Amino acid sequence: MQTRSASVVALDCEMVGTGPGGRCNELARCSIIDYQGNILYDKYVRPCQPVTNFRTPWSGIRRHHLHNATPFAQAREEILAILEGKVVVGHSVYNDFEVLNMDHPGHMVRDTSSTRLLSRLAGLPCGRCSSLKLLANKLLNRRIQAGRRGHCSVEDAQAALDLYKLVEGEWEEEMERRMRDDDEAAPQEPAFLSSDHYMQDEFWPDEVLTDGL
Repeated sequence: MQTRSASVVALDCEMVGTGPGGRCNELARCSIIDYQGNILYDKYVRPCQPVTNFRTPWSGIRRHHLHNATPFAQAREEILAILEGKVVVGHSVYNDFEVLNMDHPGHMVRDTSSTRLLSRLAGLPCGRCSSLKLLANKLLNRRIQAGRRGHCSVEDAQAALDLYKLVEGEWEEEMERRMRDDDEAAPQEPAFLSSDHYMQDEFWPDEVLTDGL
């Protein structure tokens, strides 16, 4: 368990809107915590395009948060370096991957929005994606995303991590079994294939507590 826990992190991103009507998602804050809940990364990120909708009731982002924010290209490089080789826990985490413009191996992703293990534990229909707020309330007896300040990416990452821990043993056994079955089902490559074949493979920071813009 110690080896496994060292390879697990939880990720959550907050997004603002850019472009006409603020319909384009861009990263404005990213938080990553380790298995023990220590903050590995928590920065505001300056979007590539001008913000047309801060989405503050949901994102928690206000104009002043982005004044000295880290440029997106730099933040993305820092974030990808932390996530490399890690099992990433998150809620609807593929939305976070999308806004980061990154791919992460599917067998190293634990999305708490879609696992039947948590839905079953919470007594919810297994065919639907439940919100992080609902799962945290039902399974952790924790109230998150409350009030008018908007979401906090550290708080949300911690909630996703704690939900993962509730079913970690069963979830990891399921993943190991699935990977083993995939390996057994995969056709074996002929030993005589040329090398050409392989070449084609492919809390809130202190400033958040300051009200106003």
